[in-house]
Amino acid sequence: MISGRIKALLYLVILAAGIWAPFEYPAYTFQIALLWLMIVFALTWDILGGQMGYNSLGNIFFFGAGMYVCSVAQIGLYYDVAEYTAHFGAVKVDFTMGQYFTGLFVGLGLAALVSVVAAVIFGWIVFGLRGPYFAIGTLGVAIAAGELIGAWDYVGGGGGITLPSFPGDPEDRSNLFYFLNFALAIVTFLFVRWLYSTRFGLALNAIRDDEQKAEGMGIHTKRYKTIAWSIAAFFLGISGGIFGNMTGFIEPLEVAFPTVTFGIFMVLMVLLGGKGTLWGPVIGAVVFHVIKELTWTYLLGWQWVALGALIIIIVVYFQQGIVGWMMEQWPSMFGIVVEDKSEQAKEEAA
Repeated sequence: MISGRIKALLYLVILAAGIWAPFEYPAYTFQIALLWLMIVFALTWDILGGQMGYNSLGNIFFFGAGMYVCSVAQIGLYYDVAEYTAHFGAVKVDFTMGQYFTGLFVGLGLAALVSVVAAVIFGWIVFGLRGPYFAIGTLGVAIAAGELIGAWDYVGGGGGITLPSFPGDPEDRSNLFYFLNFALAIVTFLFVRWLYSTRFGLALNAIRDDEQKAEGMGIHTKRYKTIAWSIAAFFLGISGGIFGNMTGFIEPLEVAFPTVTFGIFMVLMVLLGGKGTLWGPVIGAVVFHVIKELTWTYLLGWQWVALGALIIIIVVYFQQGIVGWMMEQWPSMFGIVVEDKSEQAKEEAA
């Protein structure tokens, strides 16, 4: 089993690399920041999909909801949102440094809060479904949200919203949103690591293994499912607010509620790394993001073919994921005790 010292060293290396990366590779700050976002996506999806066995296709809803809530809060604190997003002419508003940061952090807080409230409301509806019906139901929520926002002129409709400009140096802006993503990924990982070590984590696994038996043992399954989804929504709402400001422009279908890109990526990264494990989503996100960036750079036009091939390989030949395969090959590294069948047979014969 991996010792505590090695784990602590690994955490320190990751922390140091995360802090060092944007200064060593300033031209790739956005791409590395996107990697931390992918890790948040994978970790939050695995709370339901891996630990609890509920494969949601609609988690991207909270990402988009957080993005719009944060944007409206940033603008609405100091300006009329409807006029700012109106299509009759460009409106330029200059924010002071104090106004910008106040709006940003108030917006991120509201994004988290509204996403949690939405998770509770929709959870009481969709958690009456199970299996593929649950997956399709959550997908419907995300798709419907994108279409409704696209028809809502108050928030820019299909034309989108241009976010307030950062009142400072462009390099400082890049580093700001990089470290916000980095901090969010670290906090998300540490939180789920703690969560899985509690009785709450055991309850999630009990629901995954046999929900009816879990209910028979007195576990309030719907309550646990709703809380788990709310936790995922909390972090996804914040990530949406950060990403919207990173891009500087948001619109409903391609940026806020991209079900066919980010929505699918969430699932694929966890399957690649290994469902129901702590490090599986992290490793899957890193490997997938590297593959995605390479194919988008060197196989432009064939990137979706490469992505489709990766999905087929994982589903058909590699269902246990990277961490699952490692657990089969080196079980002692993960504290798994495998009995020697030959010794067991000798004992039974004796």
